[in-house]
Amino acid sequence: MSKCSKTCKVTSTKAASAASKVLRDGRFSSTSKTAAGSALSQKPSKKK
Repeated sequence: MSKCSKTCKVTSTKAASAASKVLRDGRFSSTSKTAAGSALSQKPSKKK
């Protein structure tokens, strides 16, 4: 069982993709970009 199975929050791939688009698009507000950055920071990194 995972160390933080109930308390850790992980962003899905679909949500991370949307967040990435928000960060790259200049039309979004800084509040939106802050939320997008927060979502991406919760996405697990790719491990090979």
